[in-house]
Amino acid sequence: MVFIVSVLTMAAFLALPLIAIFLRILPQEGIWETLQQPLVTQALQLSLTTSLSSLGLTILFGTPVAYWLARQRFRGIGLLDTLVDMPMVLPPTVAGVALLMTFGRQGLLGPWLKIADLQISFTSVAVVLAQCFVCAPFYIRSAQAGFQSVDRELERVAYTLGYSPIRTFLRVTVPLAFPALLSGSVMAWARALGEFGATIMFAGNLMGRTQTMPLAIYIAMESDLTAALVLSALLIVVPFGGLFLMRTLLRRGSLVSYA
Repeated sequence: MVFIVSVLTMAAFLALPLIAIFLRILPQEGIWETLQQPLVTQALQLSLTTSLSSLGLTILFGTPVAYWLARQRFRGIGLLDTLVDMPMVLPPTVAGVALLMTFGRQGLLGPWLKIADLQISFTSVAVVLAQCFVCAPFYIRSAQAGFQSVDRELERVAYTLGYSPIRTFLRVTVPLAFPALLSGSVMAWARALGEFGATIMFAGNLMGRTQTMPLAIYIAMESDLTAALVLSALLIVVPFGGLFLMRTLLRRGSLVSYA
């Protein structure tokens, strides 16, 4: 009985704020017109573009890190392990300041970027980097767990059949760890889509250039509540749909059977 009450209480606590947004939207008029406002359309387009770009970079560079952490033991692994988790425990604003102090004109790499005539801060590139910084741990940790669960004996069998290490990784290890890789990808993408603090500190809040959906909500709350509610609803529906679909497939074994 205690567990049932606890589950219902927590479920209500998590669900009611989300439901409240939709209940507030339903009586509103002009929702379709709001969806066509530049504030909404540009923020939605930029959010999808940058979050998918940051996810691609996270998978590209995070997969080797996850595999290395899962399989290797070396001096300094504790430091690398801690560094991977740091973006999850840092306040997002601190992450944004840190990125600005690294890639900004007056930052650590600023002189070299100036010589190369590259401007990163307060551009869409800064949005992608901020999202990568905060979402990478979600993918790396899930991928690491997936690689650790792979039976290494199967990899040894592949070696005896003449597979190279790279081919073994791509044809044996990755398919077996695929559910974990997909789970981490969806979590990382959802985190990138909702990033606010690091983005506003490092990339600013420039409409059409760096103003993602969370930043647009922040601006809309001051003058257009309907737009803020519509954007909030989109940021609920899109990640929820991705997470629900992924976990439904995992429960049914569709992705496991693929591996």
